[in-house]
Amino acid sequence: MTGTGARWLAGTLIVACVLLAGPSASNGGDIAKPLPADAPKEVVANRVMTWNICNPCKGSGQNVGRAAEIATYAPQVVGLQEACVGDVERIRDHLQYLYGLVYHVEYGSVLQSWSRCGGAPWSPGGFGQAILSAAPMTDRVNVEYPEGGSEDRGYMAVTTLVDGRPVRVFNTHLAQRRQESVRAKQAGVLAKAVAGHDRTIVLGDFNAVPDAAELNEMWRVAADADPECGTSATNMCKPTTDWRSKFDYIFLRGFAPLKHGVHLSPYSDHDVVQADLRPRSALSAGQPTGDTP
Repeated sequence: MTGTGARWLAGTLIVACVLLAGPSASNGGDIAKPLPADAPKEVVANRVMTWNICNPCKGSGQNVGRAAEIATYAPQVVGLQEACVGDVERIRDHLQYLYGLVYHVEYGSVLQSWSRCGGAPWSPGGFGQAILSAAPMTDRVNVEYPEGGSEDRGYMAVTTLVDGRPVRVFNTHLAQRRQESVRAKQAGVLAKAVAGHDRTIVLGDFNAVPDAAELNEMWRVAADADPECGTSATNMCKPTTDWRSKFDYIFLRGFAPLKHGVHLSPYSDHDVVQADLRPRSALSAGQPTGDTP
């Protein structure tokens, strides 16, 4: 084979590998990104996080960076939206082998999308939601909303331990912007499921600002972890997206928030949202319970 022919064959093989790997393939080595000096060394009890990682959003192959964002706060429970199964697998591996944080994972895929998630053309990767939890998870359900809007959407739910007691954790992604009537129906389905549990954490990208009418059903059954945020126009809700709107929520039922934070990230057009929940010891000392409003 001539040198030109060898180079052509090598180039063809590289292109084929990229096509098979798809947009979730890593474009860098598995080198741990440095964490802030005050980053926790182990999972933080009673800390939860929600994050739309927007695959591919600002570019694919950023799973080491995404793992570093999670490791910076080391939450006990993480809800991811717009997540490919392959990306989540790599994020979880990076968390364990680069940062020493071990998580269980459950998936709530609503699409099998080669264009989003890569994989073999005959076996495209699952796309949707995922939950990482330091404690084992049971009783997973994956529900597609009867009406998805311009793209299939749904919620997943698992039972895990937070504050040493079982809690039902939901993770969802509602219909895209300018689809208010669809989101209203989706939020109604989700709120009905949430109302069936006394201790609930709802994570997700709701694609709606707090005073949007389509979120009324959610506000009736839960409160946001940001104590300054509510349906009133006078509330000071921290924005959670690059276009500085609040679309991402940690809704609580049967819990009270202790601390809430929103953190900009270069790996998505959504910010990282995390909350620390009050432990039972604080509640027994006379602190508010944060039970169903």
